[in-house]
Amino acid sequence: MTFRNHQELDVTVVAVAPVGSKVEVDGHEGVYGFIDQVKHPSWWNADVAQPGTGEKLHVCVLDATREPYPRFSALQDDIDIARRLRGEA
Repeated sequence: MTFRNHQELDVTVVAVAPVGSKVEVDGHEGVYGFIDQVKHPSWWNADVAQPGTGEKLHVCVLDATREPYPRFSALQDDIDIARRLRGEA
């Protein structure tokens, strides 16, 4: 699967670390991305649970070229920006 910046995806958290979460793209076994801790709503809102393995998220691609995994965001503001950049908002 080739990622594009500003693309939206549904993902599932497969691993959690202090710096963020590794996620697998739904419907694409073995295709992964990474969500930095600051790009998950729990970083900004104490009422939101921290990500957990098995959690389903809707994300946008922030950096499709980042290695070893593309960088995603689960923040609604970033998703809204991605939609505007794609001309969908």
